[in-house]
Order: sequence, then C-alpha cells, then structure tokens
Amino acid sequence: MHLVIIGNGITGLTCAQTVRHLRPEARITLVSDESAHHYARTALMYVYMGHLRLQDIKPYEDWYWPENCLELVQATASSLDTARREVHLGTGAVLTYDKLLLATGSVGRVVDWPGQELRGVQGLYGLPDLASMERDTRHIRQAVVVGGGLIGIELAEMLRSRGIAVTLLVRDAHYWGSVLPPEEARLVNRQLELHQVDVRYATELREILGDAEGRVRGVVTGTGEEIACEWVGLATGVRPNATLAAAAGIETDRGILVDELLQTSAPEVYAAGDCAQHRQPGVGEVPIEQLWYTGRMQGETVAHTLSGQPTAYRRGVWFNSAKFFDLEYQTYGRVPAAPEPGLESFYWESFVGAQAVRIAFDAAPPYAVRGFNSMGVRLRHDTCAAWLSAQTPVREVVEQLGAANFDPEFFPQYEEQFVAAFRERFPDVGVGPLRRRKGLLSRLLAR
Repeated sequence: MHLVIIGNGITGLTCAQTVRHLRPEARITLVSDESAHHYARTALMYVYMGHLRLQDIKPYEDWYWPENCLELVQATASSLDTARREVHLGTGAVLTYDKLLLATGSVGRVVDWPGQELRGVQGLYGLPDLASMERDTRHIRQAVVVGGGLIGIELAEMLRSRGIAVTLLVRDAHYWGSVLPPEEARLVNRQLELHQVDVRYATELREILGDAEGRVRGVVTGTGEEIACEWVGLATGVRPNATLAAAAGIETDRGILVDELLQTSAPEVYAAGDCAQHRQPGVGEVPIEQLWYTGRMQGETVAHTLSGQPTAYRRGVWFNSAKFFDLEYQTYGRVPAAPEPGLESFYWESFVGAQAVRIAFDAAPPYAVRGFNSMGVRLRHDTCAAWLSAQTPVREVVEQLGAANFDPEFFPQYEEQFVAAFRERFPDVGVGPLRRRKGLLSRLLAR
C-alpha cells in the first residue's frame, strides 16, 4: 500500500506514525509546501518571545524520518486526479497513491477590509507568518490586533513581550463572548489590564490605512476613530482549507465532507483534522473541530481505517486549554457562555481573583454534571472526563472535588471555600462533607 498524506501537521504526522505501527510494510509519503518537517505549530509564539528556538519546536531529528521509512516531500500539491489516484505537485512531479489522506489544515478567515493587502498586515498560523511578523515588527512601537479569541490574545502577549504597545479590537461586549461567561472573561480582562493592553470592546475594524510605501500606518474603527499603528494582526479565526479537494470534485461545504470513518466522497480519499467537516456529528458535537487534540485523535482514528481496521471517529468529552498571559484556563464538557434553560451554573472565585472554578449541571435531580471551567486551577483530565461520561450527580463531584485538583500539594487549595459557597447557593442538592484528598505530604506524615 502506498499512502500519500497531504499535510505534515499533527493530524498527518499522527496518521503516518500510527499506520507505520499497524502496517510496517506500507509506503508512506507526507507532502507539505510549508516546511520540510513537522513542527509544533502551537509553540510559534514562544519562538517570537525568545523562550524557544526554531529547532526547539521540531520534535523529531532528521534521522527519525528515514529510520521510520517516512518519505518527506516539500512541494505544493497543485491538483488531484481521483480517478487515476494521482497527486500532481507544483514541481511537475506526480505521486500515485493507493490511499490518500487530506490533512490540509486551516487558512485564516478575513473580512474584505480595505487595506488588508498592505505590508505589516497579517495573521498567525504557520512558519511563513512567524517570519513575516519577525520582519515587520522589528523596531515598531504601536500595533493593533483585531479579534478577541485565542490567537488575538497570543498576538497581544507576543507583541507586549517586546515592549510594543497594543490596541486590541474586540467585537463582543467582553473577551471571547461566544465561549466565556462574563465572570471568566473579567479575569482575562484583568490580565490584559495588568499587561497594559488597550482593549476596545464592542469595536470592529472598518478600514486599514497605508502610507506612500504601501505599509500600514493606521486603522479606522466602525465608529470612525483612527488609531495609528505600524502593524496589524488579524485574529478573526480560521476556516478549513478545502480548496484542493473542491477543485478535484470532492464534496465540500465549509470543509471537506466526511463520514464517521473520515472518508470523503471520492474512493480511497480521506480527510481529517481542521479541514474535515463531519456529515453527521455526534449529539452536542460540532461538524468542524479545529483543535490540536482533535486533529491528533482524527489522525490516529483514520490510520486504523487506512490500515484495514475500519474505525469510526468518536471524539468523546470535549476539552480545551489555553493560557492568557499568566492565567491558565481549562474547560471540559459543556459550559455555555450565557444561561440556558434546564442548566444550572455555579461559579466560585477566590477573593484575590487568581483562581476560579465553574461547574455546569442539570437543573433537575439527579443534577448530573455537564461541564467545568477553571481559571488558575489545574484540573485532572481523566477525573473530569470520567465524571462527565458517567453523568455523575453534582453532589458527588463537589464532595470529591479535591480528586480533580492537579495543582501541587503546596499550592493554595480552594475546595473548602468552594464547597461552603456551593452549599449556601444550592442547599437542596444535599452536598455532604468534603472528602479530603491525600497528597504526598499527607501520606508521608501518616506513616
């Protein structure tokens, strides 16, 4: 079997590694025009900030690829012929395949703003974007970032690490309004204030202004305000990169349409990761999943099918994590940004505002837990996922909350305050005494 994988991100790499394990005799070729090797895309910001070097985000040495019989081709896949099972490359070469995986990832989503073609206007997705940002932010003093999601705050942190003043334009009334409830967003806003980011909420971009040399010199907001700047970061989200598939006649919508086996409408052609759109997502799931861990899961799942072991993709419990400057964030399950009928939500925040936990649960007995948000508290993934999968009553979850706390034992503990506040707010749930966790120190003292 010759498996050709277009894309060497986490999805393509995971698929290649898993197929190599399952089918040692298979020929595997990875094609990418961005880089000759896989790299950790989520670590780009730390290269810019000086915490890592480019070679540090390259997880595998050059010997790894020939050692594992993985062929790397750095070229653009310009077209597909699914009838002949051919991948045509920009170099003029043609790769024939038995099975093909499209792991083409995402591309930046932009509105058609006047001036977005100016030098110094860009998004941040891959290595070429990092190179452009390094070049165009050198010696500048003022930047504008457009977008209130994860990439927007990453860009703000990157720029502030070099002493560049940042104005952040956020369309919502508070940070990440489609995801975070107002209380969690307030903690993020505190981080933005502490790091001197000038945030303009309920503000949209109208136009980007240029100078005589074709470089950005400012932006105009929806209210007509002009803000001077020397660089503009567009962090308005991403969309599936389905261009290659659509041109080949493979069925697409917003992404490349796939069934539960991640197979497309073309025979022996599969799609996974950011570029894939599930025809029938599971209950409570979304058709397009653009996260690192779901890309890895899809890559591993489709590898089994490609290796002759048909395996349906099942995402399981939703989770995500991020870091907003100095504030760590985790979410598990379903925690809506605004109240929903039939769902209760309890939020606790430490008096210093450095820690916060929210639990969402059914409003009717047995009050099954539905989701968690944490800020400044590390929660154990396995514990939270098990509670959510079992639809554990919130009473049991609150009583055992210490079991989910992944912070070191010497960190400040919050469980007693949380339980007391929960009992006061929801006396009818019947929460009993907190079951104390036994950490390393506790076990040593008990000997």
